[in-house]
Order: sequence, then structure tokens, then C-alpha cells
Amino acid sequence: MKSRNVWASKLRGSVIYIFLVVSVVLVMITRFFREDYYAVFLCLLTLGLFHIPVIVEHTLNLTIPQPLEIVVLLFIFASEILGEIASFYTYIPWWDSMLHAVNGFLMASIGFALIDLLNNSPRFHFSLSPVFVAFVAFCFSMTVGVIWEFFEFGMDMFTGSDMQKDYVIDHFSSVLLHPEGVNDPVRIDGIEKTALTLSDGRQVVLEGYLDVGIIDTMKDLLVNCVGALIFSFVGDLYILGRSRGSFVKKFIPQMKKRNR
Repeated sequence: MKSRNVWASKLRGSVIYIFLVVSVVLVMITRFFREDYYAVFLCLLTLGLFHIPVIVEHTLNLTIPQPLEIVVLLFIFASEILGEIASFYTYIPWWDSMLHAVNGFLMASIGFALIDLLNNSPRFHFSLSPVFVAFVAFCFSMTVGVIWEFFEFGMDMFTGSDMQKDYVIDHFSSVLLHPEGVNDPVRIDGIEKTALTLSDGRQVVLEGYLDVGIIDTMKDLLVNCVGALIFSFVGDLYILGRSRGSFVKKFIPQMKKRNR
């Protein structure tokens, strides 16, 4: 029965993988004939990223559970194809937050697995407490989230992209507006319109005030934190033996057994 379940899981994983690859190829062909070469590049990047689980397995001698591999593939597809090319980031307000929460969950599982493998390795003579393992997994996830926000900021600064999405707000506080220049924030409320005058004389009118990426960055880190906390908590219960671990095991890579 267990062997049958394993093969059924592998079959589902293969079907999902083939479906995603075919979908990306079809999108790439369509965008190529539209001369949208940036989208073609994203499709090629996506096809390359689909090989990450296999590369990790062979490089680190790990076995990646099928559910974790499927979630990783769906995450890549949802980020690059649906988010970037299909503009889900724009059409669906919660799409970006959902992906960052999933990213926090996945990165915590990877951090958890790395520490757990070291903790159980015969080559290392130390034993880490379950709480500390969960804490390190959480910190690993948050570190990856922060590095990603650095990447988004750098791309926006040097390539003119808009990975850090902007928000239109109707209030803000700033010490720069204080007439005496002291460190006392001035509150601006009820902003209805903001008129921007460009260098060529054109004007752009916004229905409020433009927050340039700050809210998006903090929101992304917060939902990343939520995802990291969830996995760190259930991972801690798993180590302590207070959970059967059936759910957690599906997202923790395991070291392959060496043939003697």
C-alpha cells in the first residue's frame, strides 16, 4: 500500500511538471511572435528554475519530498508566468502577499532541514534544542526575504523596473516639512490629488500621494514573517514529538542513504 501511494505521488508530480513545462513553452512561443522578448526571457528563466529541485538533490545528496517539489514548481510558475507575464501582481491585489507568505514558509522549511541535518549528522558533535532549530529556520527564512527585498530595490534603482510596487495614500508624516527643521514630524492628512510636473512640461495627476515602495517592502516582509513563523512552529512540534509529522515531513528534505 505504501509503495502504491509513493508511485501515485510521483505520477501526480510528473503530470504537474509536464503541464507546467508545456504551459511555459506555449506562453514563450506566443510572446515570441508578439516580439515580447522580455517575456521570452522570463519563460526561459522559468524553465531553468524548474530544475532547481533536481540540482539540489544531486548536489547536496538530498531527497526532496514530492509535495515540497510541487509547491516549489507552482511557486516559480505563479511568480514568473502568472505574476509577471500575466500581470497577476497588478490584477490581483493579494497575489504578491500570498507568494511572499509561501516563500517564507518554504525558506523556513529549507532552513529547518539544513539545521536538522547538521543536528543529526554523526560528523558533528553537538545537539541543538528543538526551539533553537526552529529559531534558526525562522532567521534563515527572514534573511532570504530581506536579501530579496535588497534585490528588488537594486533592480528598481539601476534598471528602472518597478518590482517594489507603489501605493497611492491619502496621508503621511515627515520631519522634512517642519518649518524650523527640527525632528518633529508634520502630519499631512486628506490628500486628494498630487500634481507632478515633468521636465518636458507634462503633468501627471494622482488621486492621492505616491508611496514609493516602502509599504510594499514592509508588507512583503511581514507576510514572509507569518509564513516563516507557521513552519517554524509546526517544525518545533515535529522535533518535540508532539506532532505525528506527516505534514511536516512532506516539506523537509532528507539526506539520501549511502550505499555501502
